Amino acid sequence: MLTRANLAAQFADLGLEEGDAVLAHAALRKVGPIVGGPDALIAAIIDVIGPSGTLLGYCDWQGEDDANASPDLRHAVPPFDPQSSRSTRDNGAFPEFLRTTPGARRSASPGASCAALGGKANWFTADHALNYGYGPQSPFGKLVQSGGKTMLIGAPLDTMTLLHHAEHLAQIPNKRLRRYETPMLVNGHNIWRSVEEYDTSIPVAAGLADDYFADIVSAFLATGRGNAASIGLAHTVLVDAREIVQFCVDWLENRFPDRP
Repeated sequence: MLTRANLAAQFADLGLEEGDAVLAHAALRKVGPIVGGPDALIAAIIDVIGPSGTLLGYCDWQGEDDANASPDLRHAVPPFDPQSSRSTRDNGAFPEFLRTTPGARRSASPGASCAALGGKANWFTADHALNYGYGPQSPFGKLVQSGGKTMLIGAPLDTMTLLHHAEHLAQIPNKRLRRYETPMLVNGHNIWRSVEEYDTSIPVAAGLADDYFADIVSAFLATGRGNAASIGLAHTVLVDAREIVQFCVDWLENRFPDRP
C-alpha cells in the first residue's frame, strides 16, 4: 500500500518542485492501492509543490453530450455550473476528485473547464474564454505563460490535453472548427450560449492519426527533455509546458508547411 509520504517522495524524485504549477492527468487504478485513496495522491502533490504551487486538472463537463443530444430534449438539459457540474467521466475520476477538494476552483468555460487547487488557483481559473477555450485566455495558456509543467500519471501519452493549446497556436491551413450551443447558468438562469473553437474531439486537421499526440510526446521525450519514472506502479511523465507546446507547434507547422 502506498502512502501520502511515499508518493510525495516519488513526485519529488520525478522532478516536481516547490512553487510548480502542474496540469496532471491520472489513471488512478494504474498507480496501485493508496492509503487514503485519490485524496492522498492529490495531497502528496500539494505537499511537494507547497502552498505557492498549483495543481490543475482537466474537467470538461459531463453534460456536454446531453447538450448536443436531440433538440426535443434541449429543455431538460441542466446548465453548466462551475460550482456543481460534474467533470466528464471520459477523463477518469481524478479531475472530479480534484474539483471537489476543499479550496479548489473551477473555470467557467464548459467544454474546456479546468479545476485548480493551490496558491494561484483563482488566477488560473479566472476569465476563461468561452470561445476558443484552449487558447491564450485559458488555464492552458496561463500554464505556458507561467512556466508550468504537465504530468501524465499512468495516463496514455495521447491524453496530454495541453497539446490542444498547441493546436490552437499552430499556423496551419484548414483547421477543423466546431460551432455549437451550450447551456450555462447565468445569474440563476439557464442561458444557451453559442461557442466556437477548434475541434478537440478529433485531430485538428485532416491527415493526422487519431492518437498523434502520443507520437509528439514520444518524439519530445526522445530528445532527452522531460522526466519519466514510476509513481506507485504507474509510468509517469513530467514535461515543461512551454517546451512541449512549442515542440508540438513546430511539429504541426513542419508537417503542414503551407501557412494559412
